[in-house]
Amino acid sequence: MERFDYPALGESIYRTVLPNGLTVAVVPRPGFNRKIAYFVTDFGAIHTDFTLNGQQYQVPGGIAHYLEHKLFDMPDMDVTARFAALGANPNAFTSYDVTAYYFSCTDHFESCLELLLKFVSTPYFTAESVAKEQGIISQEIGMNEDSPDTRIFENLMRAMYRNHPVTVPILGSRESIAKITPELLEVCHRAFYRPKNMLLCIVGDVDPELVSQMAEKLLPEDTQQVTREDTWQEEMTCPERLVRCAMEVAMPMFQLGFKCEPLGRGEAAARAEAIGELAAEALFGESSALYLKMYEQGLIDSSFGGGFDTLDDFAMLTASGDSRDPEAVRDAILEEAQRLLDEGIPEKTLLRMKRSALGRRIRELDSFDSTAFRVCAYHMSGYDYFHFPEIYADIRPEELLEFLRRVVTEDRCALSIIDPLNEKENLYGYQ
Repeated sequence: MERFDYPALGESIYRTVLPNGLTVAVVPRPGFNRKIAYFVTDFGAIHTDFTLNGQQYQVPGGIAHYLEHKLFDMPDMDVTARFAALGANPNAFTSYDVTAYYFSCTDHFESCLELLLKFVSTPYFTAESVAKEQGIISQEIGMNEDSPDTRIFENLMRAMYRNHPVTVPILGSRESIAKITPELLEVCHRAFYRPKNMLLCIVGDVDPELVSQMAEKLLPEDTQQVTREDTWQEEMTCPERLVRCAMEVAMPMFQLGFKCEPLGRGEAAARAEAIGELAAEALFGESSALYLKMYEQGLIDSSFGGGFDTLDDFAMLTASGDSRDPEAVRDAILEEAQRLLDEGIPEKTLLRMKRSALGRRIRELDSFDSTAFRVCAYHMSGYDYFHFPEIYADIRPEELLEFLRRVVTEDRCALSIIDPLNEKENLYGYQ
């Protein structure tokens, strides 16, 4: 494995691409007992259209999350119990654009890594177990439907996007998961759980060469031919400007989104993401003039926050929290964007924000979990995460202002509100 050093961060990483196509990355943490391993595939909830070995597929919504659940089934063992016997803590998650399996341990690292690689790469789907899982995931869907945080975000996505599959919940729907079969799960596993589409990242005091050898030995050669449909044509205007519903909440909740052009991949995308993050901080971050003003007026409270979010073919500026008047918060943000465009962003303000952003990211490197996650996420976007100090170095105020001019406009904006049920049911006609 080749070692790469980053003197500005005091970090290093060992990286290689194995003959089977798998990328392996090891971030050394000498002297620490804790180790964490992430095994990640570039396959998430939005990836439902693809071609495998010449045959086209359109799979049901929620299948990536369903597959995550089912891979913990093995024909000859209880995977979770085996990890527990080794003293390890396993887990997994599915997002819109990736699925990750991981464990942390202090002892028996090699046995834990072998187990991780084996169960993720071993499809075992029976008709009985797949049918049983529908009931389990249906319960999860029900819990999400009762979650204001989930409901407000999913409503916002449907208001902002016409074609992008971010409008489909990660869990899918009861109707879509009812269409999932063992055969479809096996197709998705062959298409996306192949070494060329995956990354193994380890953070800890481990032997990089040993990790590489184990992964090469235990994982198959990658012979599948896969083409993914990852480009969805979207106008930058939103289909709806305002969506609202009522739930059992104490006071109105809101999430506001401003639609942004997709960032693409690589260094240019990483730089555009940093510009979006800094623009959000200048506009309504905790140190901004607008944040203090809205807080003093009682428009927002400590629940307020926001930032810049990206995934495949998707980017948006977002802000959310509780407010007695969410529409006034939206209007205040639009007005503040215009004020910044008129008056500019002082160089010293940008310098302070860049230092703050760099400080947060450097502190995150103390966390094994955060480091592993960031390395994986940026790898999937075609960028080496440890180069992030270079990204911030030459960002100029004019770039933040150009972002605000282009993105923070009424026609790119949508607002999702959840009103308290008892207070608003008569006013808005909710049943």
